[in-house]
Formats: sequence, structure tokens, C-alpha cells
Amino acid sequence: MVSAFSNAKKQIDSVAPILITDFPDRKRFRKAIELLKKPQKVLSTSLSLRMDNGRVRNFSAFRSQHNDARGPFKGGIRFHPQVSEDEVKALSVWMSIKTAVVGIPYGGAKGGVVVNPKELPVKEIEKLSKVYAEFLTPYIGPWKDVPAPDINTGAREMAWMLEAYEKKVGYHAPATFTGKPVELGGSLGRTEATGQGGAYVLAQYLKTKKLKNGKTTMAIQGFGNVGYWFSKIAGDLGYKIVAVSDSSGGVYDSKGLNIDKLVELKEKYFDSYQN
Repeated sequence: MVSAFSNAKKQIDSVAPILITDFPDRKRFRKAIELLKKPQKVLSTSLSLRMDNGRVRNFSAFRSQHNDARGPFKGGIRFHPQVSEDEVKALSVWMSIKTAVVGIPYGGAKGGVVVNPKELPVKEIEKLSKVYAEFLTPYIGPWKDVPAPDINTGAREMAWMLEAYEKKVGYHAPATFTGKPVELGGSLGRTEATGQGGAYVLAQYLKTKKLKNGKTTMAIQGFGNVGYWFSKIAGDLGYKIVAVSDSSGGVYDSKGLNIDKLVELKEKYFDSYQN
């Protein structure tokens, strides 16, 4: 199995020879490169949770805090069976690079719990979210590390985590988590932001390729929050979505799909972590 973290380090090594020509102090540059190839702190634990049936289950949990030289650590929390320490370390590296490239004063982080939330009732997902937030509490905060939603987490999970965090620290601290519900201080537009950004970037790319909206067809892999909003906005921009798929299956229609109808059917007939 390919190591995502090893790949992230190889990427840094591959661009270093290009970037070093712009730095007069090459010794200092090489030290900086070595620092970028390892997280400042990696947190890991086993979360014990009493399930609704009375049994106790343990869930492996991680948080990689890569680099805070430019500002507080920043990165999402994912609930997925394939979460691993290697994965969150790699993603935290890429978060540091992304925030630097776009000029946002944050460093990179990423966290997650090894779990399939589709197999848990809502009450147990809430318990798991709160236990994970309690574990993170000493290491996060508005000026330390600001978690966010990621795969299989959303505004609901962030609200639970914020509640657990504030109970632990004893004061109101909504800036500790982004992606919260608007009612708890979340930002308007946050829900659709990732998919919307992807659609806009793709639209600009297709312009450079001189591909016309009405004649360009798309297949979308992934139909959660990001995939839905990407599909919807790309469709509104005039691109034809002919196929979408997720972990439960896929659909195809050469004439184009009705994205709003499709998400309605998905919510009606397929279980998801949100139900």
C-alpha cells in the first residue's frame, strides 16, 4: 500500500531544487524543507465509548498538527474506516501548503476517527464526536488549532464538538471550530463552499481549454456534501452531469441528470450518516 505521508514528503523534495534558486541562504532553506517534512505534533489515542447496547467499543483517533509558523493549525476531522495516522499526517502537510499558497494565516492540521458512521445511530455518533473533542481540548483553540468538518462530518458534528469543548474549558469559544451551524456562529455559505470553489476552478480551467459549457459532460465521483454542491453549481453553469457515484453505487444518463431530484431520491432510499 502506498504511503500518503511518504508521497507528501516526496512532493516536497521534488519542488525543493526549483525553489532553492530563489533563496540566498541555502543552508537555512534546507533546514526549512526538513521541518516541512514532519509534523510538529501527532496526537493519537483509543477512544472508549459505551454503545447503546451496553458494550464498550474502542475507536482509534488521531490529530496531526503539522506547522504553525504562519498561524494556528487548521484542518478537518473525518470519520471513516480508512482513517490512519499516515493519512492525517499527509493531509496536514498539504493543508499547510494550501493555506500558504492562498495567503491565509493558518498552518496545517488534520484529524480523524477510524469508524464507519453509517453503522452507528445518531446518538452514538454524538457520543463519539464529544469524546473525540474532549480528547482534543488541551491541544485546540482559536489561537492553537481550529478543526473543521471533513469526510462524514458536518455542521452537526461541529456543534457537538463545540459543546463538549466549551463544557471542558468552561467558557464560550465558538471560534474553536469552523463549519458550525449558522445559529452557533457559523458562516453563511460554508456548507456549499468547497463544492462551489471546485466548480468555479474547473470552469476557469475549461475556458483555457476552450470547451463550451453546453457541450461538456461530467461524471462526478462522490455525492456527499461536496459532490452534491459541485454537481449542482456545475449544472447551473451549463455543464451536463451525466453520471454520479458514491459508496452505495452510481447512476448514468447520457441526456443529463437532475441533481436536485437525485439527491432527493438518495435521501429517501439510502441511509447516510446524517439520517
